[in-house]
Amino acid sequence: MESLTLRASPSTATPLLRLPGRSRRVACVRANASSNGSGGAGEPDLSVTVNGLKMPNPFVIGSGPPGTNYTVMKRAFDEGWGGVIAKTVSLDAGKVINVTPRYARLRADPNGAAKSPIIGWQNIELISDRPLETMLNEFKQLKKEYPDRILIGSIMEEYNKAAWHELIERVEESGVDALEINFSCPHGMPERKMGAAVGQDCGLLEEVSGWINEKATVPVWAKMTPNITDITEPSRIALKSGCEGVSAINTIMSVMGIDLKTLRPEPCVEGYSTPGGYSARAVHPIALAKVMQIARLIKEEFADGQSLSAIGGVETGNDAAEFILLGADTVQVCTGVMMHGYPLVKKLCAELQDFMRAHNFTSIDDFRGASLPYFTTHTDLVQRQQEAIKQRKAIRLGLQSDKDWTGDGFVKETESMVSN
Repeated sequence: MESLTLRASPSTATPLLRLPGRSRRVACVRANASSNGSGGAGEPDLSVTVNGLKMPNPFVIGSGPPGTNYTVMKRAFDEGWGGVIAKTVSLDAGKVINVTPRYARLRADPNGAAKSPIIGWQNIELISDRPLETMLNEFKQLKKEYPDRILIGSIMEEYNKAAWHELIERVEESGVDALEINFSCPHGMPERKMGAAVGQDCGLLEEVSGWINEKATVPVWAKMTPNITDITEPSRIALKSGCEGVSAINTIMSVMGIDLKTLRPEPCVEGYSTPGGYSARAVHPIALAKVMQIARLIKEEFADGQSLSAIGGVETGNDAAEFILLGADTVQVCTGVMMHGYPLVKKLCAELQDFMRAHNFTSIDDFRGASLPYFTTHTDLVQRQQEAIKQRKAIRLGLQSDKDWTGDGFVKETESMVSN
């Protein structure tokens, strides 16, 4: 990541961590210059290189239904996505049994009007239920047809070193450019000591990450769960264990709602439901906070080019710009594709380039991490404002004390302290 100036007190600053005796795994894949994002002369350049993975733009299909088989992944490449992360696979797909319906939506209108925008999406879907060999054959076909495009295998396995090593070996043999480790699926899989069961247990995460990194020969990204008190703790362990990058966030554990006519929870399967993963626009602010925390961790404690792939509620180029401004190298989209289709990438690229033009940025590196230094503590905010008040003297912005609130001007007084 680029060098950024970040305020830190001497007592809390952590020395940069370099992993001794550990050479970074770096892929070597050339991006197709004709794909979305390369731009013409004078156009902002969206291309990125992450852990040696060269992409025409930073937009990556997130692991899930949009990467579930050859047909849809081929469509993603044809539309111009920078990369594709396939739906998570494991050795024994026979243990994976999905149900229908498995999705539920939250609309902006409190009454759920059909024309109201969708702001939240819940799924209780499991990892791929297709035979591993079938998925691997499709990976091989995709890499044969699109040798210069980035295909990342998402993997998950039970608590068994031999099983992890077998899965890694077989998936790598299919020709994937990197691996994303699913340490974060919040439903179904944790019951088998998989997914979030690993990502929420730092001891278990350290052990499994060690197994993975002693076997993998391509770059490894660890996909983190937001369903934890401090997301930097597992992120730190994954990176110290040798992972080249972190992806965040996976979905947030949720109950979408209760049907007030039937009194049954949604999504309703034979009258019953189970908590599932929450995504879409409503999770974006939460994802921004988690990504900011991980970006600061990487900047302060690591110095070997570890990467960050941001996930959470991306539907516009501006959504992506926010993640990149915090320090993300790539931006993943899954639910957005389910709602808007694969052509969404064209809109994302165009809007991100519009943002770049407005600020005279010519490349992603020009603004990656630019907003990260502006996050601090509440104590520091108080000190900064007190100093600013002294400097402005009689000029006042908002209220200085709780005693200044009045009943008649309450709304205007509130507005005077809102920043956007």
